[in-house]
Amino acid sequence: MSEEHGMIEPFEPNQVKQGNISYGLSSYGYDIRVAPEFKVFTNLHNVIVDPKAFDNRSFVDVNTKECIIPPNSFALARTEEYFRIPRDVLVVCVGKSTYARCGIIVNVTPLEPTWCGYLTLEISNTTPLPAKIYGGEGIAQLLFLEGDQEPMVAYADRDGKYQDQEGVTLPKL
Repeated sequence: MSEEHGMIEPFEPNQVKQGNISYGLSSYGYDIRVAPEFKVFTNLHNVIVDPKAFDNRSFVDVNTKECIIPPNSFALARTEEYFRIPRDVLVVCVGKSTYARCGIIVNVTPLEPTWCGYLTLEISNTTPLPAKIYGGEGIAQLLFLEGDQEPMVAYADRDGKYQDQEGVTLPKL
């Protein structure tokens, strides 16, 4: 289904491991990779994190293969893959156990029918220690749910604010 609809680009039809945190096609889903492009939250400027008036001074940009997230902190990142979700599919994202067992939680809201773009990832380090994230390697798994019928109104129909996002996308109103 992915290849015929161009749902995931680039698409890896096998599970890639060889010294990496795995990515690619899995039994009932697809393991996505995190790009080496991060926005790590900082209290350097002591700003308030406000989803209605987001201040870019809340984070520092880190563009490297290995990103360190400070203790009890948070980072935004994006996938290496670009997605085009069909009209009759909803996608749910769950974290990979390799990171979860290290206290690193990946949160992503559902990918709605007709949404497309690079997925913005929310990565939390829940530990009292610094945590390392590996760019270009697996970070989370997508689960695809095909509906019996198409929704009356899909994401693109209502001009969703995160449609066609390119890089790490900040909160929008």
